[in-house]
Amino acid sequence: MTSTLQSAETAEAVKRPGRWLALGVLVLAVLLVAVDATVLGLATPYISEDLKPSGTQLLWIGDVYSFVIAGLLVSMGSLGDRIGRKRILLVGATAFGAISVFNAYATTPEMLIAARALLGVAGATLMPATLALIRNLFHDPRERSLAVGIWGATASAGTALGPIVGGFLLEHFWWGSVFLINLPVMAVLVLVGVKLLPESRTANPGPWDMVSVVLSLVGMVGVVYAIKEAATHGFAWSTLAAGLLGVAALYRFVRRQLTLPAPLLDMRLFRNRGFSGAVLADLLTILGLSGLVFFLSQYLQLVQGRRPFEAGLAELPAAIGAVMAGLVAGRAARRFSVRAVVSGGLAAIGLALAALTVIGQSTGYPLLGAALLVVGVGAGFSFTVTADVILSSVPQEQAGSASAVSETAYELGAALGIAVLGSIVTGVYRDFTGPAGTPAAARESLGGAVEAAAGMPAHTSAVMLDAARTSFVDGLALAAGAGAAVLLAAAVAAWFLLRGQRLESGAEHP
Repeated sequence: MTSTLQSAETAEAVKRPGRWLALGVLVLAVLLVAVDATVLGLATPYISEDLKPSGTQLLWIGDVYSFVIAGLLVSMGSLGDRIGRKRILLVGATAFGAISVFNAYATTPEMLIAARALLGVAGATLMPATLALIRNLFHDPRERSLAVGIWGATASAGTALGPIVGGFLLEHFWWGSVFLINLPVMAVLVLVGVKLLPESRTANPGPWDMVSVVLSLVGMVGVVYAIKEAATHGFAWSTLAAGLLGVAALYRFVRRQLTLPAPLLDMRLFRNRGFSGAVLADLLTILGLSGLVFFLSQYLQLVQGRRPFEAGLAELPAAIGAVMAGLVAGRAARRFSVRAVVSGGLAAIGLALAALTVIGQSTGYPLLGAALLVVGVGAGFSFTVTADVILSSVPQEQAGSASAVSETAYELGAALGIAVLGSIVTGVYRDFTGPAGTPAAARESLGGAVEAAAGMPAHTSAVMLDAARTSFVDGLALAAGAGAAVLLAAAVAAWFLLRGQRLESGAEHP
């Protein structure tokens, strides 16, 4: 009798009405957060012209959003477990839409950096809630794999679609329009989500520990800031101090989680080799993808002279590859193995980045398009399967915390991709040898050089731009080589860390 009752409950859970429509709502949130992470790539030249940020400010505009999200994801995932994942998703979506307006109408670099940081706070409420709600909507492992595949494909595709959306808007409107597109999408998400999404929370979660929240934020931001500054400007006492503060805060965070009866993040999850390997693969997959997309956007516009929308379309193969791979990743992992699919995906990204080390100013599109397609396919396979591994390896009541770990890896990878690979590009670029009279602003960024050239004599500006573009491309090739080395090493590590890891096949009890 008990067995029959359990089977009935399981079947009812598996066949939850409206679950696929509800997934569509969650996908909207993921798409918007992912697009927002890269939509600024094409807007960079326009922001440089309008707000005149320094090179460092330009990097902060690009990556402070991801830094803040990475610092708060664990805290917000845990908060969602406590107050309700639907509630935090809808509140976060409303805030995300409102703060987008402040981003659109920023008038100084400092104001835009602050607005991007606030947008990161709102974004941190969205990502872990979406994945945790999928865990509660889909109890059949095969259905959940497909749902996670759609979710992962959307996240990966959103990263690549950002430049296309941005390119279209920039050709018709001013740069602030790339933020205003958030408003109608968030309105639909909130209105439909209120009706379709089920509420879920942990039964007895315990208090939300504010000390842990602060330690997590200080630790993540401090470490990533130190990496960025060291790569850009070399080691300095302030950089070392920020890094040490971050490491100390993260160490204290871990120690505190091990002693709390209801921690923000159960650190014992990392004792599972498969869980840890999946998190590492997550981080490095997105590092390669986001760093490549961000700087190829500038290359296509400022080096090859493509219009914004044309440059965005040129990056479409990455989105196509990510969607195709994400939808079949779960099936491939069951047919072959988790480690084969994840390691293969990481190796594919690494090889595509290696191919870009031969890039030049006049490199033809076939090489660029093929590299982007391979990167998209690799990211789709790797990211989707690792997200499924992370989500299915924990009890349902810990879905928010596990989702937050996955999303922290995603956002930290995006931030590091822009910061580390970007710092390599910037470091090489600044050393270009320009003609006499080259203004200091031209050495801050390639966008600054293009703008400065407009006020210089034709011959001098041509010489300066050629030197600047050559140096930028040299930096891009070096960054691609560094990224390739990291991704290929990660492929080898994933092969060993994910040994024996399998995706579930049968239905589970909710």
